[in-house]
Amino acid sequence: MKLRTTIGLIWGTIALLSIGAVWADDVKLTADERVEYYQKEQKLVAVGNAKAVRGNMSISARRLVGYYAPKTKNKIARVEAEGNVVMTSAQTKAKGESLVYDANEDKAILKGKTVHIKSPDAEIIAQNEIVFYQAAMRAESNDGVEAIDAKGSRVRADKMTAYFAKDDEGKTILDKVDIAGNVRINSQDAVITALRGTYFAALGIIKLYDDVVIEQNGNVLKGSAAEADLNSGVSRILSGGGSRVSGVFKENKNKQNKE
Repeated sequence: MKLRTTIGLIWGTIALLSIGAVWADDVKLTADERVEYYQKEQKLVAVGNAKAVRGNMSISARRLVGYYAPKTKNKIARVEAEGNVVMTSAQTKAKGESLVYDANEDKAILKGKTVHIKSPDAEIIAQNEIVFYQAAMRAESNDGVEAIDAKGSRVRADKMTAYFAKDDEGKTILDKVDIAGNVRINSQDAVITALRGTYFAALGIIKLYDDVVIEQNGNVLKGSAAEADLNSGVSRILSGGGSRVSGVFKENKNKQNKE
């Protein structure tokens, strides 16, 4: 199961949503109907297949509105996008129905009945919204979210929160992802359920806690915790708090018939 690829690439796409960068002073803004500047309100409005492009990043929507910070002409304080919002970078695309970015609150919210973020290797589908906190370097979805890799392996939870950090070269990298509530991991040969867990990106390890159940090839293992090394593919079921590990193992009929 390419779980490391799924979580890492999906949440790594947060770099796509650097709204402030897209709305810098060298942005190219186009629209089918009109692009207007309102001096009194200090806002820029683009209507009809509106699109803001800077480098390989873009935001498109039926309507785009950028509000300048007071007494400035090149610093956007707030961005609102309405209707079929699509955000793209070199290899990643995010889709929703609306987007609001507020520089003062340092928060961007991409909303929709379902919000999609897709790269060549993975996809994330969130219910209702994904919230991005740029300065805090955090992204979260709290209403049900599912990550799917190219081979169909899935990670689902009621809530996912991704935390980012800067490496020695100043690049943004994924630090860890917390998953909580009805956690379910489906791969081609196993199903793992738990109440919560944490993926540590640098180590390539995912730890799962509370009512952990691993089902594989008819065998069932249960414990209070589990740890999966995504580099070696080795997983361990653990006990804790006085609880014991239990298991049900299915006999290999092919081996029995040979004997």
